[in-house]
Amino acid sequence: MPSRSKDRTAPLSRKASGRSNGHRAARNRNGQGKSTSSPELVIITGISGSGKISALKVFEDLGFYCVDNLPVDLIPNFAELVKQSNEIDKAALVADVREGESLKHLPGIIRQLKDRVPTTVLFLEATDDSLIRRFSETRRPHPLSGQSVPVKAAIATERRQLRQVRELADVVIDTSNFNVHELRAHIQRRLQQEPSAKNILVSVVSFGYKHGVPIEADLIFDVRFLPNPHFVPEFRPYTGKHPKVAKYIRSFPQTQEFINRISDLLIYLLPHYVEEGKSYLTIGFGCTGGQHRSVLIAQEVFKRLMKSGYPVKVIHRDAPK
Repeated sequence: MPSRSKDRTAPLSRKASGRSNGHRAARNRNGQGKSTSSPELVIITGISGSGKISALKVFEDLGFYCVDNLPVDLIPNFAELVKQSNEIDKAALVADVREGESLKHLPGIIRQLKDRVPTTVLFLEATDDSLIRRFSETRRPHPLSGQSVPVKAAIATERRQLRQVRELADVVIDTSNFNVHELRAHIQRRLQQEPSAKNILVSVVSFGYKHGVPIEADLIFDVRFLPNPHFVPEFRPYTGKHPKVAKYIRSFPQTQEFINRISDLLIYLLPHYVEEGKSYLTIGFGCTGGQHRSVLIAQEVFKRLMKSGYPVKVIHRDAPK
């Protein structure tokens, strides 16, 4: 599935604060009852294995009253309780395919709620390969898979069942390239900041062409035009992070010019990717073995993007650890 990250409503961009105390995180600290702000409801839904429970914990830590797997038909009653409560002014809940046949009522319920309470629908998804790997690693069954139903078929069925809900979502996040901590940080940024051109997680990856091109890369740059330190015997045991190797690669004028030009290009492109709904971008730099030139270039671009304020991580896929 393509990665989309879109905003149609205000609640997720409003600053949220406070810490949770179990699921009653929204209780007013000073005991004075409900705050003067409008009640807020967040419905977290999406594909099984995409990180919905991790997302719910983020909301709990931000002071939301949180409920997992609330029966769909009870959501309107829950929203009304939030609206009338003197203690709760923001709540988050998870609703997904565990609801069975009741799930078909969710699109209509969402439409009704948005006319009564400020409601944001957060939809999480991931690629089939990522989801299958997660189910394999955790050894947990997919909610729709039985003894005779493979996980991939269950995921396809789930996508069909959730298609209408996804179309109603205010924010869609593809979590394929996020670990738990990165997903948490991404959601927190979305919650605590105004919409920003820098709400995108960038992964800078160095690699060696002889080991294959990283299939997850959105952009790939070939740096084999730079002189190869591999042919200098004293450099062979080291990587591009070693001071002597880095100095050697930087000694060529085309190195610095490439770093400057490619960094400027990326800083120009990234806001446009965000505008088109990308929540993460993977940029690959490749040389022959993935040990020297690509490592140095990836490190330098990583520093430039960090300096420009983007959340970015660097991965040296083929360099010796």
